[in-house]
Amino acid sequence: MCRIGSIKSRKPIHPSKALSLMLPQQEGHDNSGFALIMQDLDGVFAPYKDKPLLSMACTRQGAALAKNYMDAEGFVEVATWTPQVRRQSGLAINAMPQYIFRNYDYPEVWADRSQEDKEELLLDTRLALREILEKNGEGYVYSFWPDVLTLKEIGDPRAIATYFRLWEDSGALAAKSIVAQCRQNTNYDIVRYAAHPFFLQGYTLCANGENTFYTKNLEYQKSLHRGYIGFESDSQTFLYSLHYVLRQLKWPVKYYKHVITPLPFAEIEQRGDADVLTRIRESLAHLEINGPNTIIAVLPGGEMLSCCDSKKLRPVVIGQDDDMVVISSEVCGLNNVLPDRDISQDIYVNEREVVLITNELAVQRWKQ
Repeated sequence: MCRIGSIKSRKPIHPSKALSLMLPQQEGHDNSGFALIMQDLDGVFAPYKDKPLLSMACTRQGAALAKNYMDAEGFVEVATWTPQVRRQSGLAINAMPQYIFRNYDYPEVWADRSQEDKEELLLDTRLALREILEKNGEGYVYSFWPDVLTLKEIGDPRAIATYFRLWEDSGALAAKSIVAQCRQNTNYDIVRYAAHPFFLQGYTLCANGENTFYTKNLEYQKSLHRGYIGFESDSQTFLYSLHYVLRQLKWPVKYYKHVITPLPFAEIEQRGDADVLTRIRESLAHLEINGPNTIIAVLPGGEMLSCCDSKKLRPVVIGQDDDMVVISSEVCGLNNVLPDRDISQDIYVNEREVVLITNELAVQRWKQ
């Protein structure tokens, strides 16, 4: 069983806080990796919030290929941050030669284009870079988006944290939103793209569990959008459905739950919105999921949410204090990060609800 966690804070926090959340959940680790997505960035990235940030791991040749492509497309490098890694012997990490975190200005010819057009450009650029690097195994591109940093690596989470000096708060890395996972999937090959969290056009998602409708989801999603690729993990389908329902169909977030875990028809018939829910179930049946799982997601506006499978077969708990809200697979993670919280206010997300955390840290519970 995977372990997932996230933190939404009023003040910028260092990645060590996310590590403190994840590492107590040791039974969920198999030393296959650690990954995190940081959003609403501070530290060295604070001056560049509106500039797309490229997050990638690659060989030297891969770095050159990426630079050549970006130059040819008219992107202008604004700033680069290179992690000062600790190359000590004995660390259980399958490190890449280079890690690139680089802000760009949009190409000049795109200066007057709409925000939506620019968002499509960023997606196409990431997809193009991924294809270029995949040809000869030269690297991985995780995200290319303003105010978003993605780090993924294979190995022991403690070793990865040591290698990237994630325990040391130098002031370089900080964010108000962090989503993390300390394990890859166990059903497929261990590759970096399979490591949660996943990101697509402002949507972030990680999951604990499995999706037994994976093949049905995959075959349908391939026809829906050019960005729905890879499928290195069955949990990627959760992200693609979230993106499709909210961005492509532009439906309210509450309907995401009705798409992935629809109510039984007999129950739908008793509701005032039966017509809408019936149409959703009939038209998007191929996006329904099954099996034990818990989801944590972040929306483009910064809101964070969590929901579960229809039988509540995977744990998740939400705790908070005045400065942050934390979601964790296990309560021991909350105890480590928020030891002084009021535990009577903890929320154990049930199978029929979506819990959404606003940017003001208000916790909303929506019954399906």
